[in-house]
Amino acid sequence: MLSIVGKGYNRNCQGATRREFLQIGALGVGGLSLPGLMAARSNAAQGSSFVKDKAVVLLFLQGGPTQIETFDPKMTAPSEYHAMFGEVKTKLPGVTFGSHLPQLASLADKLAIVRSFQHGVGSHKTASDLVAAGGNPTKATMGTIYSRVAGGSNSSTGIPNNVVITPPAVGDLYNGLGGPVDRVTNIGSLPAAYKAFDPSSGGNLINNMKLQLAGDRLDDRKALLTQLDAIKRNVDAAGTLNGADRFQQQAFDVIVGGVSDAFDLSKEDARLVERYDTSMFEIPAWLMKKKANVPGQSPIALGKQMLMARRLVEAGCGFITVTSAGWDMHGNAFGVDDGMPLLGPSVDKAVSAFIEDLEARGLTDKVLLVVTGEFGRTPRINKKGGRDHWGNLCTLAFAGGGLPMGQVVGASDRTAGRPISEPVTVQNLLGTIMHTVFDIGQLRLEPRIPNEIARTLTSNQPIPQLIA
Repeated sequence: MLSIVGKGYNRNCQGATRREFLQIGALGVGGLSLPGLMAARSNAAQGSSFVKDKAVVLLFLQGGPTQIETFDPKMTAPSEYHAMFGEVKTKLPGVTFGSHLPQLASLADKLAIVRSFQHGVGSHKTASDLVAAGGNPTKATMGTIYSRVAGGSNSSTGIPNNVVITPPAVGDLYNGLGGPVDRVTNIGSLPAAYKAFDPSSGGNLINNMKLQLAGDRLDDRKALLTQLDAIKRNVDAAGTLNGADRFQQQAFDVIVGGVSDAFDLSKEDARLVERYDTSMFEIPAWLMKKKANVPGQSPIALGKQMLMARRLVEAGCGFITVTSAGWDMHGNAFGVDDGMPLLGPSVDKAVSAFIEDLEARGLTDKVLLVVTGEFGRTPRINKKGGRDHWGNLCTLAFAGGGLPMGQVVGASDRTAGRPISEPVTVQNLLGTIMHTVFDIGQLRLEPRIPNEIARTLTSNQPIPQLIA
């Protein structure tokens, strides 16, 4: 949304000053923000018959979430292996989660938990790249693949089709929080135009997209149009902002297209914001003092991140990656002992709020939520109260998307260290997601999709138990 800011000031009863704001919204300004302009310059096939009316929200728990303290507590194993804080019963008979996930346990009939997800990689960046890409040969993330096939922007609303929501994306209060964004936004061999849009990087452009008018001229249509024309002259015949890179152009489209409201959490009912809120999970002072390398891993923004994801889905975004840091629980920074009491409840609250919110809005079948990270953690607890890198069994859970929920897929061994059933692979993860958002049969007939991507999407099979 474009803001027109009055240079004059009004006094309130306390003598304070404020600027006058006039908002120009979804219809755009002077023909500048036509959604058709974005559709015309898009190389992809938004609106084609193979693009389903579905969206994906990928919650990526950076650092490697412990599979044992989340969805596979294994309380029958010896104490040095089983969930450190015990288990909680779920709605599914005989199925338990880690004790920090009681709200998700009450929603287990709306979840599909995978207990046999394995890829074998134990290096952070390599594993992050692998999982985020679903092992596809282009090495581009699944969000990038989606954007390349469905279009860089939604042709109806202009919102980017591939967005990453880090903690700073939901407010300046959260600057400095979060993990390495490049580990979940790799474009591989695909063009940079399809890289995830990061709203936390667009502050300067977004803040500067304001017209400065004298307060007594806000109602002067001629003066307004003169300033709008000045901006319009910065847009060349191809519909791009002169001198702008791809990100700036996309941010410009978001603003003048009227969809910046999707990024504005102040539009939400305060009671719903409170339902999502994770600000109470602050790192205690004693832990900050004990471990100086944990402040950036605070989960206080996660609820707002998930709320923004839901808003973006409603605005037409097709693939959203939400990041949450701190899950590298060796004991150097967080261990399982001091990390799970903070990170576990934050995920429990934010994700359960998201699932319930989608259901209340009739969006459950239209949005596939995926919860995972780059790898899992070692079955045995180490001497620092943590667990180390482990690629032989990893956390993976799904909700919604019109897929069969209320089930556990696969099984782990007696210490939750390896699958004892057929392993679920990163290619199965990719297949499940892409079969949800695309009609693969129709996609095979689409000549505009590059052969390498078409082969990737048509050759990777979904998890058999999750075929709708």
